[in-house]
Amino acid sequence: MINGSLTALVTPFKNGTIDEKAFCDFVEWQIDSGIHGLVPCGTTGESATLTDAEHQRVIELCVETAAGRVPVIAGAGSNETTVSIKYAKHAKSLGADAALVVTPYYNKPSQEGIYQHFKAISEAVDIPIVVYNIPGRSVVDITNDTMGRLASLPTVIGCKDATGDVTRVTGLEDRCGADFIQLSGDDPSSLGYAAQGGHGCISVGSNVAPAQYAALHNAMMAKDFVKALDIHKTLDRLHKDLFLDPSPAPAKYALSLLGKMDPHVRLPMTPCREETKTAVKAAMTRAGVSY
Repeated sequence: MINGSLTALVTPFKNGTIDEKAFCDFVEWQIDSGIHGLVPCGTTGESATLTDAEHQRVIELCVETAAGRVPVIAGAGSNETTVSIKYAKHAKSLGADAALVVTPYYNKPSQEGIYQHFKAISEAVDIPIVVYNIPGRSVVDITNDTMGRLASLPTVIGCKDATGDVTRVTGLEDRCGADFIQLSGDDPSSLGYAAQGGHGCISVGSNVAPAQYAALHNAMMAKDFVKALDIHKTLDRLHKDLFLDPSPAPAKYALSLLGKMDPHVRLPMTPCREETKTAVKAAMTRAGVSY
């Protein structure tokens, strides 16, 4: 089952291209640190700036390096349905375990349009789909009722909810069933999400502190919420300070301190401000991340 802490992987760049060695080493470090799953080519992976060839290559490298040890949920979202189908087909052909498909952004589709988008992908590609609901970036929200309709599609297995609203968990369980995989897309709310019955989180913070986030989610999956709260408190600043500047610049800066990759981000993302760097360093120290 897809659950626990799943890292929304950053994509390392060097000299304008993907740093393949850094990426493979990074994936290996994540797995060695106990992370529960990997999500390449999502928002944190700067998917909007990747060419089709780069998008496919990142997923290929992730699947090959993971080698079945943890699930790989490949980013396959687009605001054009045919492109999302193409990405989902690529993900399946490369051996990904599932596809993460975001609500179409910019177009502002109706709830019916959202349903038809996912229905078309489900009918075109036989790969498990995790629906990614992030109104802050896509402008439109998937209502609980629409998510219930999506859950009836044979390949839709769960959702990534980046609304930050932990009260949705029960409503979605009512409509989608207890087996519908509910993942938080927001580190600060992941504890509350789990307490309400959620199954894990697609995490940004686990890029920087995979062992700590794995421990947090291990505690939550064991229903030890006292222990989970203690760990959550040490990670609270990291949850938040990695977003003081547009993500993933702060996460890449932190990873550069750890010697994992160059901090470069592609425009329109820009490097961290100095005050953000200071805050990120303090958050890493609080989380027990040595650099």
